[in-house]
Amino acid sequence: MKFALLGALSALAWVTAHAADNAKPNIILCMTDDQGWGDVGYNGLKKIPTPNLDAMAAGGLRFNRFYSAHPSCSPTRASVMTGRHPYRMNCLWPGMTLRKQEVTIAQAVKTVGYSTAHFGKWHLNGVPGPGKVIANTERFSPLNVGFDESFSVSNYFEPDWTFGHNGVPEKTKGDGSDAIVAEALKFIEKSNKDGKPFLAVVWFGSPHVPLQPTPEDLKAAGGSPYYGEIIGVDRSMGSLRSGLRKLGIADNTIVWFNSDNGAWMEDNKEPDAFGSNKNLRGHKGELWEGGIRVPGIVEWPSRIKKPAITDVAAVTSDIYPTVMDILKIQLPNQVLPIDGLSLLPLFDGEMKQRPRPIGFFHHGQTSLEDGYVVWSDNQYKLHRRGADKYELYDLINDLSEKTDLADKLPEVTARMKREMQAWLKSVYDSREGLDYPEKKVLEPKKEK
Repeated sequence: MKFALLGALSALAWVTAHAADNAKPNIILCMTDDQGWGDVGYNGLKKIPTPNLDAMAAGGLRFNRFYSAHPSCSPTRASVMTGRHPYRMNCLWPGMTLRKQEVTIAQAVKTVGYSTAHFGKWHLNGVPGPGKVIANTERFSPLNVGFDESFSVSNYFEPDWTFGHNGVPEKTKGDGSDAIVAEALKFIEKSNKDGKPFLAVVWFGSPHVPLQPTPEDLKAAGGSPYYGEIIGVDRSMGSLRSGLRKLGIADNTIVWFNSDNGAWMEDNKEPDAFGSNKNLRGHKGELWEGGIRVPGIVEWPSRIKKPAITDVAAVTSDIYPTVMDILKIQLPNQVLPIDGLSLLPLFDGEMKQRPRPIGFFHHGQTSLEDGYVVWSDNQYKLHRRGADKYELYDLINDLSEKTDLADKLPEVTARMKREMQAWLKSVYDSREGLDYPEKKVLEPKKEK
């Protein structure tokens, strides 16, 4: 009888474990604001420790080539929401919006029973300046693009900030990163209690200027305001991960962490005052690697069972199609084309290189010949630096983009130019509304 009982308990444990494996995963999308490539311990940061981000990187899938879709915040956020390059929806610069004809990741996961919430910086409602409470009546409030709940402000925030809790002002005390993670954990606990899988989007306001960490974090960072804010981010990520473990849901929860663009700038008088992109060329606002290559980590213990470091290139536009693939969502109203691709094969160790290049676009507003464009594949990166001015770099052998190979590799340059031009034409068609069923934009274009 004793052995029969043990056998039954073992069978129950097996069923319970595998039921958890097969359940819809919870999803948490975390993003910092202006955190540079070099601003994590696992990438060589020495000024401060980042133990929680380092632990996450050590236990999950760590990207050596993770990119923001744009070198600034609002456009990158639009790419996360839609899987599409932000210029397709005319989100060109910070403070611009989505389009109502786009489908957001929050709207998509709700079709398969997810509860959804946004916490922190939104910056997709067209409001510039410091973070303000977002009214529920605003056209592009998180609540009006698929989120059930929000604890959000329009832009960056600092300690003791007032957030909009479903549009109602709510004053917080202490570090802003701690505040939004505390609210996110309340939502997570409630969703778990209700038996619903959830999507929680946690977008930090740090380490964005004006750089106002708490006094304690400033002291811990040796007087550096920038790294004081990073300390707050790292601590709050530790609280988030610890909270998931306490609820017993960490194994089947996807936690995706990345920055929205590279560090803001380098100050020659005070190195690293605004972060570090290490040996990468350029900074926020540029399409050099320093402007778009950012820290990127994914944890999902029940699927990514062994820690791994990958050199496969990935981008924020991949988040949407990856989630769609994981949840087997096929939307009848899906807006195409999707610029990102599913990274699920990479999670399973089956993707050895990126199947297609990544396109980046910056400052282009009026014509196909306007703006800076980048076309980046597994080895080479082609820059269009002006009208008929192209530069080619080998990212495997020249990470700092010092040696232009355009003249030395004319066949590679010509091929990538053709591919770039075709993609660019597609982006401009999208901006005119040709991807939508109406074949036009139904809302006024909003330029900065």
